[in-house]
Amino acid sequence: MSNDEEKKKPILLERPRAVFSQEDFELIRVAVAHYLHVVKNEPVAVKYSNLHHRLGRIS
Repeated sequence: MSNDEEKKKPILLERPRAVFSQEDFELIRVAVAHYLHVVKNEPVAVKYSNLHHRLGRIS
């Protein structure tokens, strides 16, 4: 094959594999819920609360 033919050849992208399973999301959600009790009076608690909410929407 010449360089021109190689440039015209379409590149097929593979679908990315999932990093976490559905079960993993539930485990992470439970862990975040537990940690929310630890940081409940700190400013960062809002971020963990939002994360907990988003994880609940996934599973």
